[in-house]
Amino acid sequence: MAGNVCRTCGKSLPAAGGKPGRASVYCSAACRQKAYRTRQATSGGVQQLISEIERQVKGLVPEKPEPFYSGVESLSSSVRRLRSIARVARDASRTVTPEPVTNSGVTETGVTESDEAAAVRTSDEWSFADLVEPYRRELQVHCYRMVGSYDDSEDLVQETLLKAWKHRDGFEGRASLRAWLYKIATNASLDFLRRDERRPRPYGPSPVPPSDGVAAGSFLPWLQPFPDEDPEAAAESAETLELVFLAAIQHLPPRQRAVLIMRDVLGWPAADTAQALDLTVASVTSALQRARPALRERLPERRREWARGADPSEAERALLDRYMRAAADGDMSAMAAMLRADARITMPPNPLWFGGRDAILTMLAQTFDPASPAYFGRWRHLPTRANGQPALGGYVQRPGTRVYRAQVLDVLRVEDGLIAEITSFEPHLFPAFGLPLTLTD
Repeated sequence: MAGNVCRTCGKSLPAAGGKPGRASVYCSAACRQKAYRTRQATSGGVQQLISEIERQVKGLVPEKPEPFYSGVESLSSSVRRLRSIARVARDASRTVTPEPVTNSGVTETGVTESDEAAAVRTSDEWSFADLVEPYRRELQVHCYRMVGSYDDSEDLVQETLLKAWKHRDGFEGRASLRAWLYKIATNASLDFLRRDERRPRPYGPSPVPPSDGVAAGSFLPWLQPFPDEDPEAAAESAETLELVFLAAIQHLPPRQRAVLIMRDVLGWPAADTAQALDLTVASVTSALQRARPALRERLPERRREWARGADPSEAERALLDRYMRAAADGDMSAMAAMLRADARITMPPNPLWFGGRDAILTMLAQTFDPASPAYFGRWRHLPTRANGQPALGGYVQRPGTRVYRAQVLDVLRVEDGLIAEITSFEPHLFPAFGLPLTLTD
């Protein structure tokens, strides 16, 4: 029975209804977000985090590869959090701080909303960073959904936290700290989109004529992938982080986009959404009614790659292993067996695309064949995850060299065990995915 109830509130889960995709473990978006925030919350501040990192370092056992890898992953996550806190505190210390309204100290954990407001208003750089850091990643995901770019989302979440620091004396606790930060982040994203208007464009002709009747989608040169740092959180939000969803919402006007994300993705009530966006409830309802059908028109009929209730890890690992071997060996038969007939490759920010299995194989055959003038070099790959999807970091050893250099980050959309789409991105984001920029023999 435990598998049929919400992990947050304990209510019964709705029936799956035979739809494809991963089974839900929460009854609503609100419960999903609450579970995420609980996992992210800090309980003891910077000193406790430093002590935890010290404990994790001492617990590493290099002689046992599997436990060692798990320990390093946990350590990396803790170090990222500490780096995030330090960055917020550093940037806050560089700004002119408003005069505090009271000299009382920062309150302890378990505060009420009014106490939370007092904690924010009277905080110094470190205590403020400790208060807002648990929300940093979800705020960046929110900004990423708004603008579709990892680089821009990093800048926007930093702008959000700096604005919150500079205007912390205006936080009165009428809404939660999280809601206040989301309002700042949403408005920062809307301001960004007003300054830097982005319109999807059509692709030009493909270098290889498309096959199987495949047509190009919209060209979104700003689209970038987002790393999955928390596998469970990524699984919960996979549908609204998949690249096909990100690409689809980029066609919505910015305010409609914000309303749809806050209402349908975050699960906010209409009144809270209206308050965050300085709109009326009627305006929010109207915007949502326009945004939903516009989004559905842009989404493929099937967007989920795994059967409901199935664990994708084994099938995913097998597929990635086959892909890496085929690329390393230049095995065109193995590559053909993994592609759907209507598969497609796009390469933002480059306006290149290839549509249909035959067209893709024609392109790959030239780059894999050492006798071809278009031969690129020897390939190696490392597996990772992006946007709740399997991904691979691709490295090339150019002829006459010994080093494999980062070349491309491929994000795969898989349907029925076959690759339906490959979105290939430039390699400057490798460090964000924990991938090195070079490999050696």
